[in-house]
Amino acid sequence: MKLCILDNDTLDSAVAPVYGSYGQMLAQLLRQAGADSWEMDFFHTPSDQYPIDFSIYDAVLLTGSRADSFSNDAWVVKLRHVVTGLLDTPIKLLGVCFGHQLIAYCLGAKVDRAPNGWSTGAHRYHFAQDGSSMTLLASHQDQVLELPSGTTLLASSENCPIAAFGQDGKILCIQPHPEFVPDYSAYLLEKRRGALGEDHYQASMQSLKQSHDGLAFAKRMVDFVEAP
Repeated sequence: MKLCILDNDTLDSAVAPVYGSYGQMLAQLLRQAGADSWEMDFFHTPSDQYPIDFSIYDAVLLTGSRADSFSNDAWVVKLRHVVTGLLDTPIKLLGVCFGHQLIAYCLGAKVDRAPNGWSTGAHRYHFAQDGSSMTLLASHQDQVLELPSGTTLLASSENCPIAAFGQDGKILCIQPHPEFVPDYSAYLLEKRRGALGEDHYQASMQSLKQSHDGLAFAKRMVDFVEAP
């Protein structure tokens, strides 16, 4: 399998030496989930990096970002144009957090600030189709506010009704971050402590003590890409 990773952010200098990028974090997790034989290429979209030919890829993965998926920043506008074009191809699309939101936006769904504000730390997500649930790490103040036309709701949580959606053989998107680890989540929480408020910060930090199921969801991502 050949995966194109559109990396949509640059990590802070304090953590980049440890984690690299969101794309690298996702690639590492996918390899742990069974994608060790995949070929993966990375493109930094804020620097206007894109493949010359998307058709050589089986799937395109859009990472998270601190940017708003609905913003008018030039690089975000271009990314939306690229993704809209990819929706008309056989190439599979995966989106995480910002990527999840941007794909939904390109499908015509409303994306905006979450009514309940920031979602951070570990949250429990319920998967409607098989009745399962997963604990995943979140960090977002924007949400998909309506299910995109032609897609199926896959997961929801108390604070995020559209936490994952998909389209058979074409799209798999998730709002929380399966690639996050508690130490990285704690770094983001400390960075935003003032904006979040002390109660929110403390509750989110406490939630990081529980185990999370990022690897389990990554296995679903691998199965989705490898499915005929």
